[in-house]
Amino acid sequence: MKVLELLDELEDIIDTSAGFPLTGKVLVDAAEIQEILKEIKSELPAEIQQAQWIKGERQRILDEAKAEHESIIKEARMQAEALIESDDITLKAKQRADEMIKSSELTSRNLKMGTFEYIDSILYNFQEKMEKLNTIYFDEMFNNISRTFDGVNGTISANRSEIKELIYKNQIGNTTD
Repeated sequence: MKVLELLDELEDIIDTSAGFPLTGKVLVDAAEIQEILKEIKSELPAEIQQAQWIKGERQRILDEAKAEHESIIKEARMQAEALIESDDITLKAKQRADEMIKSSELTSRNLKMGTFEYIDSILYNFQEKMEKLNTIYFDEMFNNISRTFDGVNGTISANRSEIKELIYKNQIGNTTD
C-alpha cells in the first residue's frame, strides 16, 4: 500500500534529520514533509469514497423499495376498485386488496431489512479495516517513538556517567598534585 511507503519515508526523514542536542527534536524540511502528507491524503480518499458510495447506494435501494411499495399499493387499489363493480365479489376484492397491501408491506419491510443488513455488513468490514490500519500504523509509530526516546535516554545516561567519571578522575588528579 502506498500509504505505508509514504509513512516509512516520513520515518526515514525524521531518523536522518539533524537533531538539536539534548532536546530530542530534529530539524526537517517542511516542504518535503508537506509533500508526503499530500500524497498520503490523495491515497486515503478511495476508502472514504467507498463509504460515501455505500451511503448513496443505501438511499437508492431504500428509494426503490419505497417506489415499489407505492406501486404495489396503487395497483392493489386499482384492482380493488375494478372488482367493486360487482356486489358478489366486493368482499373478496376488499379481502384480496388487504392481502396485497399486507404482502407489499411485508415485501417492502423485507427489502428494507435486507438493505440495512447489507449496508451494516459493508460498514462492519470497513470498520474492521480502519481498526487494523489503526493498529498497524499507530502502534508501530508509538513503538518507534518509544524506541527513539529510550535510545536518547540511554545516550544521555552514558554521557552523564562519562562526565562523572571525568570529574572523579579530575578530582583525584588534583588531590595528588
